Amino acid sequence: MWNYEKRLQFPVKISKPDPKAAQIIITQFGGPDGELAASMRYLSQRYTMPYKEVTATLTDIGTEELAHMEMICAIVHQLTRNLTPEEIERSGFGTYYVDHTLALWPQAASGTPWTATVFQSKGDPITDLHENLAAEQKARTTYDNILRLVNDPDIIAPIRFLREREIVHYQRFGESLRIVTDHLDSRNFYALNPEFDNPACR
Repeated sequence: MWNYEKRLQFPVKISKPDPKAAQIIITQFGGPDGELAASMRYLSQRYTMPYKEVTATLTDIGTEELAHMEMICAIVHQLTRNLTPEEIERSGFGTYYVDHTLALWPQAASGTPWTATVFQSKGDPITDLHENLAAEQKARTTYDNILRLVNDPDIIAPIRFLREREIVHYQRFGESLRIVTDHLDSRNFYALNPEFDNPACR
């Protein structure tokens, strides 16, 4: 169960519309390494995680990723609200506009729609945590790329915040991986899946 606070995790107050920036930032909503995929990944994986402390981490981070998705949507919305048809056409935002007007819809910067195939939930704690470590690094790299392409301080501040949180999540998943391997207490912890296999029976 979650308690929803009606405020963003970090304030988003963009004063100048910029549909070109919106076209790249939207990838962190519906792109392969975006916040929607991250939240679905972690909130799905938690059910088969055999260790409660790691389940708690997956729940915490998965919930925070939903808050990050909300921030990205707020950024894209503020960058595109009140655009004139001329601004839409001139910026190259017309193809998105035709399909979605100025509503938020999950897609990558390339225009590829979001799909659940961009994340994995295997039920093996080692596999899932390595997936998560890689996912956080890919998201951090995407934020690095966005920061190279934008120069508006109103955009840069929340994007930097989101980038920093990816680093924290990476560190927490690293701690979770150590917890899992400590629980397994085996020289070859790849030989079993504690969700199904009893280490004492090896």
